[in-house]
Amino acid sequence: MNLLEIKNGASSYQNKSIFKDINLQIEKGDILTILGPNGIGKTTLLKCLLGIKSLDHGEVIVKDENIKNLSPQAVSKVIAYVPQVHHTTFPFKVLDVVLMGRSPHINLFDSPEEKDVKIAKKAIKDMGIENLKDKEYIYLSGGERQLVFLARALAQESELLILDEPTSHLDFGNQIRLLQTVNNLAKKDLAIIMTSHYPDHSFISSNKVAIMQNKTFIDFGSPDEVVNSKNLKIAYNLDIDIITLDNGRKICVNK
Repeated sequence: MNLLEIKNGASSYQNKSIFKDINLQIEKGDILTILGPNGIGKTTLLKCLLGIKSLDHGEVIVKDENIKNLSPQAVSKVIAYVPQVHHTTFPFKVLDVVLMGRSPHINLFDSPEEKDVKIAKKAIKDMGIENLKDKEYIYLSGGERQLVFLARALAQESELLILDEPTSHLDFGNQIRLLQTVNNLAKKDLAIIMTSHYPDHSFISSNKVAIMQNKTFIDFGSPDEVVNSKNLKIAYNLDIDIITLDNGRKICVNK
């Protein structure tokens, strides 16, 4: 059974088509990277997958159920979301922010239990940010905030993580560590969908890649099949070579 599927998806904004004819399926353990230039509709697609925005045509299926028939709480028990930008004006401690990930499992008027606190602390430990646990979120760097929100998503204990540009505010070291964390999560049968501006990342942490251009996926498949010079030329209008390093890893280099 697919965790998430979109069939013939189409979306528009103010009568302007954003994307059309989008199809994908995600199973446990999958890591899908969606590539494409700015403004192509990647974030809009993620919002449709989450049920935040309705499709104009097609349907989103969550574990064999149309997302329109599911409550936001039911969707949150399956899917956790880490947006590209997140701000708050309240001086919440990092632990409190991560605890918010437990909200789908807590009744509206109840408080988090000790079990919830333990799950939040484990998520913080898994992300390697225990040193931030008691700091106020509003004083963190953009990269630190990204790691905190990923910990919050882990605390949600959903089966699928949707990450919008998760490495955009991270330095090189933390980019690689985050991608390694994504790989480890997939080994535990979590599924991950993430958008990225870095085609190289798909070779580090993906078993599926989709490239968005011309309002649709111009290709969908494994990184070795999809991330090639022809597709990257269409997507980014650049001449790019795919080079294989001595260790077998592939990288993208502008000619």
